Amino acid sequence: MKKSSTIFLQTAVVFIGLGVLALLLWEPHIEGVNAQATTLREIYFDDPFLALMYIGSIPFFIGLYQTFKILSFVGQNKVFSQKAVKALRVIKYCALSIIGFVIIEEIFIMLTHGEDDAAGGIFIGVLVTLGSIIVITAATVFERLLQKAVDLKSENDLTV
Repeated sequence: MKKSSTIFLQTAVVFIGLGVLALLLWEPHIEGVNAQATTLREIYFDDPFLALMYIGSIPFFIGLYQTFKILSFVGQNKVFSQKAVKALRVIKYCALSIIGFVIIEEIFIMLTHGEDDAAGGIFIGVLVTLGSIIVITAATVFERLLQKAVDLKSENDLTV
């Protein structure tokens, strides 16, 4: 893969991370519960759902960092290494933990908002869960393929 392609993909990963961070910081200002809040304490610290959302975003950013690392391995022609396999495994576990946080947040929405205002939040949770399932599936397939390639490469290095 060309160096410019990996740099472009790494830049895209950075912009995705910055966009999600901006959304995490901006969205509470316009959300229905916090729209009338006047201080930063009321906006960010009086809503337990936001705390769950911020804690649940940590695995997302860890997964983005691991994706950035894999792309740097590709740029250095070191993709067939145990470090790349480990990074894919971490991405898989991050996606699994995102699903766990989404389930907790969905339960929180159902308990606090009841049936009247829960549809939008539940739909977004379902979308995030489906996206995480796709990431888990892809990371698992790539992890297995890469592990086989690493094992084959190490066998070939031993025979030479």
